[in-house]
Amino acid sequence: MREAVVLVHGIWMRGGSLFIIARCLQSGGFNCYPFTYASVRRTAAQNAERLHAFSSGLEADIVHFVGHSLGGIVILHLFDRYPRQRPGRVVFAGSPVNGSAVAQRSAANPISQVLLGNSLRRALMGGTPAWRGARDLGVIAGSRSLGVGRLLGGLRGTNDGTVSVDETRIPGATDHIVLPVTHTGLVISRAVADQVQAFLRNGEFMR
Repeated sequence: MREAVVLVHGIWMRGGSLFIIARCLQSGGFNCYPFTYASVRRTAAQNAERLHAFSSGLEADIVHFVGHSLGGIVILHLFDRYPRQRPGRVVFAGSPVNGSAVAQRSAANPISQVLLGNSLRRALMGGTPAWRGARDLGVIAGSRSLGVGRLLGGLRGTNDGTVSVDETRIPGATDHIVLPVTHTGLVISRAVADQVQAFLRNGEFMR
């Protein structure tokens, strides 16, 4: 069977930002397809429409999705709007599915509002769709608190410097793991990449 993995980046990034995860997955036999979207100019729901068109065009029997930060929220909107996808699994890495306290605090500043743009609507400000359990979902969170969030404030509890562990928890997830990495580290850590591959293969993380 042909297996594809669609990689969905976070805010202000491009598809290639998940290249370490892609390289790890490709070495394991997966075909990886980075999806690039306008994270600020369009809403998460609008980007989900484009993600659906992108993934629908892939020649594969199984289509997995991996999303970092805002990318996971875009995937949530995808499954809310288009629940009938081909078989596969999903991994979110550092996705604030319960809203981002850092973004909410930043949105009070007019300049930050411009920088965050439409990423706030039913996304970083909260109000994301519920996960309806259409397939296996693995959630990875970071616990190394280094990042812009510590400067802006608003973070509570264990966090990766930008997103707290509690902000990543989602009812209906199959598995949830916390690794000692920062928010950026979630896309550059080989340990994270290995965990992503383990979940896509087996439906659970390595312990």
